[in-house]
Amino acid sequence: MGSVYQENERKKYIKLIENDPDIFDGSEGGGLFKGNNHPFVLKENLTNLYKDIRADVLKYFSENDITWWAGTEPSGHVLSSQISCLNHLFLIKNIKTAVLKILNGIKDEFVDVLPITSDKTEPGYIAFEVVSTRDHLNELISTRGSNCTSIDALCLARHKNGKIWLIAIEWKYTEFYPKDDKSAGEAGKVRLERYSKLIDDSKYLKSLKNYQGSIYYQEPFFQLMRQTLWAEQVILHSAEEELKADDFLHIHVIPEKNYDLLQKENKISGKPMEETWRECLQSPDKYIIIDPHKLMEPLTNDYSDLCEYLAKRYWA
Repeated sequence: MGSVYQENERKKYIKLIENDPDIFDGSEGGGLFKGNNHPFVLKENLTNLYKDIRADVLKYFSENDITWWAGTEPSGHVLSSQISCLNHLFLIKNIKTAVLKILNGIKDEFVDVLPITSDKTEPGYIAFEVVSTRDHLNELISTRGSNCTSIDALCLARHKNGKIWLIAIEWKYTEFYPKDDKSAGEAGKVRLERYSKLIDDSKYLKSLKNYQGSIYYQEPFFQLMRQTLWAEQVILHSAEEELKADDFLHIHVIPEKNYDLLQKENKISGKPMEETWRECLQSPDKYIIIDPHKLMEPLTNDYSDLCEYLAKRYWA
């Protein structure tokens, strides 16, 4: 059973596929997803990507050995947050002025953005599904896009104080999370052994007396905890990392209409998501939530075709 927002977005897309077929180059719904056909899954999956990025996205994922969500190619599922992230950001990944504009729209303190040389070819100013060079989180594997802690989109920016910042972007669309304790069972025991000592040693996360069943092991906080540790460890081990940085900012892109993710009270904390997570942080200013429309506002005039497409698909 989906959330209200998720169900509304599905209904919106079913109408959009039927009434405005040009947005998906005429592709019909009824595509296959996890063994079943759905009216909100496109039969021609590539049309789920903005037309001007399709070939370049495929090349980028192939050259950098990045795993696609839920398959071996771009999903035709119109609610995919991976596809949403790419549709919003991929077109500008190599355009310094555009990337700097959106970062300063979030936090107006940056004077430059730097190429991300951890990408194997043509380093741009945004990289996708980023992992660290070395495993610092005891995860034993570093595969871009799966099976380890990765960052949906990442920038390197020079702060006005001269320091280099990692800008780690986590992208959500219609996701919401019923309680699912990631510290339970044998798999949970492994997770507790991996991350709890790192939390204790972190200067960004508050320590707890007992991590079993704690907020750190419930989604979406389990993911936020790992990404915070990831950024901290990359900075601490910069000598052995391709990514060199002195500080970081954690950006959570979430549609403001996603009430079930943003506003529902967490069963452990009794508070909404943002308030819950900020109370876990030693430095709450390291974490910022922004709506995707607001994120892209600085580019509305310069990238009118892209923004018109995004408005029709995501912001309406």
